[in-house]
Amino acid sequence: MGLLDSLIGAATGQHSQGGDGAALVGALLQQLGGNQGLAGLVQRFSEGGLAELVQSWVGTGQNLPVSAAQIEQALGGGQLAELAQQFGLQPAQIAAQLAEQLPLAVDRLTPQGRLPEAVGMDELLGQLGGLLRR
Repeated sequence: MGLLDSLIGAATGQHSQGGDGAALVGALLQQLGGNQGLAGLVQRFSEGGLAELVQSWVGTGQNLPVSAAQIEQALGGGQLAELAQQFGLQPAQIAAQLAEQLPLAVDRLTPQGRLPEAVGMDELLGQLGGLLRR
């Protein structure tokens, strides 16, 4: 597992080997704009009609749950197909895993209840590294 996967694993509570939820979340963030991964994710959900849902993950209140169907609505089949190919799973399995992992990952990546001003991958790694030390 790479550094980003390990750090996201700490954020999501996933520490298993292989294609776990942490690796999947990391791959998704990288696909959603490289240096703008977290902001890109929030934008995609907002544009997909799920702004209230994704804002609950960013904010400091309770995280609203997301379904696999809502994941597909926000990301689209193409994004899921790319991830499915990368992880050797079906798109429906990818959507189900993301539905389980994204709320907690986004919540932990935004502990102040807002997106960080600098949302590049270096910044994201720094934030996740801080979570490892908690």
